[in-house]
Amino acid sequence: MTVWDRPEPPTRPVPLDRERIVAAAIALADEGGLAAVSLRKVAARLDAGPMRLYGYISTKEELFDLMVDEVQGEILPEERPGDWREALRVLAHRTRRAALRHEWLADLLGGRPTLGPNGLAVTESTLAALDGLADLDTVMRAVETVSAYFTGAIRREIANLRAERATGLSKRDWQRASGPHVTRMLATGRFPALAKAVHDGTEVDAEESFATGLDWVLDAVAAKLARPPG
Repeated sequence: MTVWDRPEPPTRPVPLDRERIVAAAIALADEGGLAAVSLRKVAARLDAGPMRLYGYISTKEELFDLMVDEVQGEILPEERPGDWREALRVLAHRTRRAALRHEWLADLLGGRPTLGPNGLAVTESTLAALDGLADLDTVMRAVETVSAYFTGAIRREIANLRAERATGLSKRDWQRASGPHVTRMLATGRFPALAKAVHDGTEVDAEESFATGLDWVLDAVAAKLARPPG
């Protein structure tokens, strides 16, 4: 029996339900990451005994599943997108914005499909937008390809934000601090392609980079969807 199928126990001394438990867990994770979340800490925030929580949630992994599904509610489109391309673009951007609000989400993206009501609704909305455009296997590979792109891009962006906090150096400060070493290495002539990228490349912010990469992936998917079967 999954956490979604298990009934909640009756309310006892301190009023509890999964909604309050998940809200407390998300607040802890927003403050300190997934390492800050445990059933004991969630219980303390709710002023309840830890054993009380086991009537609602059996493991920390189940708690994480519930947390992800709650955030999937933020990702679910507010209205039906106009076409498949817009549906996948909206999914990617809403997932990125959710991860920027809840950085811990990046650590849980890309695993097994979420089976909660919000997660299933997101998947249904996405697949429905591509329904009938190609055979089912092609549609599934298209969704997986776009998902793989934005999952990787989001994880990279969150990793950079965490590095800034851990080191106290912004991206620009880190580049300045690393500049002398990079200059010496490029001066050896061993890395001509890298030297060209460093000296001539255009720097863009994370949002622009994300949007550009997403458009390229969607272009590739469009070409595959347009190709006749055979």
